[in-house]
Amino acid sequence: MAVEVILPKVDMDMTTGIISKWHVKNGDSVKKGAVLFEMETDKSAIEIESPADGTINNIADTGKAIDIGKTVGMIYAAGEKILETKLEAAAPIVVAKAEVIVEAAAPISIVANGTGVRATPLARRLARQKNITLTAISGSGPRGRIVAADVENHKTVVAAPSNTNLIPLDGMRRTIAQRLTLSKQTVPHFYLSSSCDLTQLLAIRDRINAQAPKDADKTPRWKLSINDYVIKALALALQRVPSANVTYTEAGLLQHQSSDVGVAVAVEGGLFTPVLRNAEAKSLSQISIEMKDLASRARARKLQPPEYQGGTTAVSNLGMYGIEQFTAIINPPQATILAVGAGIEQYVPVNKQPVIKTMMKCTLSCDHRAVDGAIGAELLQAFRAFIEEPALMLA
Repeated sequence: MAVEVILPKVDMDMTTGIISKWHVKNGDSVKKGAVLFEMETDKSAIEIESPADGTINNIADTGKAIDIGKTVGMIYAAGEKILETKLEAAAPIVVAKAEVIVEAAAPISIVANGTGVRATPLARRLARQKNITLTAISGSGPRGRIVAADVENHKTVVAAPSNTNLIPLDGMRRTIAQRLTLSKQTVPHFYLSSSCDLTQLLAIRDRINAQAPKDADKTPRWKLSINDYVIKALALALQRVPSANVTYTEAGLLQHQSSDVGVAVAVEGGLFTPVLRNAEAKSLSQISIEMKDLASRARARKLQPPEYQGGTTAVSNLGMYGIEQFTAIINPPQATILAVGAGIEQYVPVNKQPVIKTMMKCTLSCDHRAVDGAIGAELLQAFRAFIEEPALMLA
């Protein structure tokens, strides 16, 4: 019996997906577990495997939004008859001012005033309310039908001046805009800042990197960065201040046992925040190796959803760009995010005498629903203690 290839739900927020690339073509033999196609979500490209052995046919088009759960291909056993799975529209029924199109296994859609634009009744009503012309909207439904979500997501485009270019929003940029706008509107942020002395950390880091084990070609197996120390210090600080290691929900605060730290990684067109699980229990070299791998796959959009979902806090480091201080927006459901600036040499009074030290400014953004001011201050204080005395990270 033929086996359906279903477009899977790989992210809890997604309702549609796009097949960006097929690794097979109609009539190819496939094996269970072999990669059939790459599915593009708002955040990554995920390889989808074959659910069975056989010959694949009836594969869906690439580059088009497809509802989750829809059949995108059929796998037939040897000798099995290949069926045509695409359903054609029934003949339209013409009425006075509109044309009603009844389609098999699909909601009724209406072609308004003979314009040839297919749209669901709800989409038409929303368009009227918003004073939007249906012909200006691209439909994501079957055969280009306009659905309510298309109207809700439609933005009126104003003609750009002749000396500018309009860059359309891709899925990642749209998701970032929606999530962070929602965060600023619904999460009550407050901010705490502190300056950390990097003198001992830099000295210890240089000594450890000099002793790092090397491969046969003399390449170090890892190289610790300041960010590796920041991740470890924040993870340990959450263990020292467990009241900050929480997530807000309407039912109550979720208390986390491990420190799962997200790390913002800039990619073309946006950013990912892969999560280092149980960061408090990992060595600095483990954190360095794992972070390098996560960042590399983030830039290639090869992360799996479990690798960037969840977490209790995050690190956003712009120090490499020379930024001295900034504030970051919390990425729900996380309750905090630490914005890390550059290490700057400056004179610091020591026993009433000016001494040059490398200081790093950090700003902690807190969700006031979950973390109060005193708790946030304790967390930042604990973080600073680990940064300024790195040996504590080994205790």
